[in-house]
Amino acid sequence: MNTYKSYALQNFKQIPQIRRLPAEIVRDIGVVGRVLPFKTNRYVVDELIDWSNIPEDPMFVLTFPQRGMLHPEHYKEMAEAINKSKASQSEIRATANRIRARLNPNPGGQMSLNVPELDGHKLSGMQHKYRETVLFFPSGGQTCHAYCTFCFRWPQFTGIDEWKFAMRETELLAEYLRRHVEVTDLLFTGGDPFTMSNQKVAAYVEPLLDAGLPNLQTIRFGTKAFGYWPYRFLDENSDELLRLFERIVGRGINLAIMAHFNHPVELTTGAVRRALQRVRATGAQIRTQSPILRHINAQPDLWAEMWRLQVNNNCIPYYMFVPRDTGAQHYFALSLVEAWDIFRKAYQQVSGVCRTVRGPSMSCASGKVQVLGLSEVPSVPGGKVIVLRFLQGRNPDWVARPFFAEYDERALWLNELKPAFGAEKFFFEDELKVMFNTGISNLTAGDFE
Repeated sequence: MNTYKSYALQNFKQIPQIRRLPAEIVRDIGVVGRVLPFKTNRYVVDELIDWSNIPEDPMFVLTFPQRGMLHPEHYKEMAEAINKSKASQSEIRATANRIRARLNPNPGGQMSLNVPELDGHKLSGMQHKYRETVLFFPSGGQTCHAYCTFCFRWPQFTGIDEWKFAMRETELLAEYLRRHVEVTDLLFTGGDPFTMSNQKVAAYVEPLLDAGLPNLQTIRFGTKAFGYWPYRFLDENSDELLRLFERIVGRGINLAIMAHFNHPVELTTGAVRRALQRVRATGAQIRTQSPILRHINAQPDLWAEMWRLQVNNNCIPYYMFVPRDTGAQHYFALSLVEAWDIFRKAYQQVSGVCRTVRGPSMSCASGKVQVLGLSEVPSVPGGKVIVLRFLQGRNPDWVARPFFAEYDERALWLNELKPAFGAEKFFFEDELKVMFNTGISNLTAGDFE
């Protein structure tokens, strides 16, 4: 099993279990997979999916495109393009790209508002949205061992270069961190940086260690490898990667692996448990996160079980996210009220060591906004309001300040909420508008104080 084999549009029909599925399910995979990225592997296929429970099995939905992930008009448009007798591959791609452009491919101002500059040059493979944290997209890590059908970074995998983040220049990264002493945390993300070879990972990390940056306190890696390919930390080549982890920790830098687990089944195999043990033994901490997803994990009992399994494997539950307003959000999203209710009921079931988790959280243009809950206010229409707060903000002064929205049981995202108590706007909106007009990359650390 520890030999990696991937499946995508061109070869997924070779999977033995696929041959037993109804023709319409296979057709839907082919149509939707032309628009939303599709890739899985034999570990997911053989170890995680319950093929007796298709199409409801959550791991099947998580990794195989489903018809409902496209709006009906988009599905029809794509299917007609594929079925057109004289359609060329370039025409089919053009149809797919037209549909993709309607799916809000880069939400939250990622391309326009988060890209920093150095000496007047945009660093297109980096994002600096929050004062203390820089995201770095290594060019060799802009893929994954399998693709999640909900992924908010799906444009990374479509082949459209202007929608991608990627960067090779480690020297520029080191120089940016040297000049921006407010940055304490560096997050390698993607894609998945652990799709790169050990040598490539080291080529990004070692120059940072050699630079002796006194402000760099934490190096993070965002990864789905534990869930989709735990053999990345178990095969004959993994020792070199683990030694790199030890060197990071040995330099006095906190190493945090941000592990994505979307369903408890991902934590049940012997391979993932051994992988978690090996990585923890290097001195790294492992923090876990996932969005709350209809069709995948929208049940309190599942979240409580998942948090307990994570803690029992010495991981730290970190975030429950709300699906971002991009891609197949309409298929996966719950209302903010529903998401909070599931979070609350799951939170009640676990002990204090699991309650490090924060959520439900929206990663918005303004920052990470948590739904704290509902509050009874008899004087307002409906008798209650939604209570929110920033966990991260473009201005750190916004963080941990409760604010209030009118009760709306249908709202999926912050921009669908209205301020409560007759206010015309939320407290941060004027300042955010000034930031957007100025351009985030032109602000200095002092502008955030």
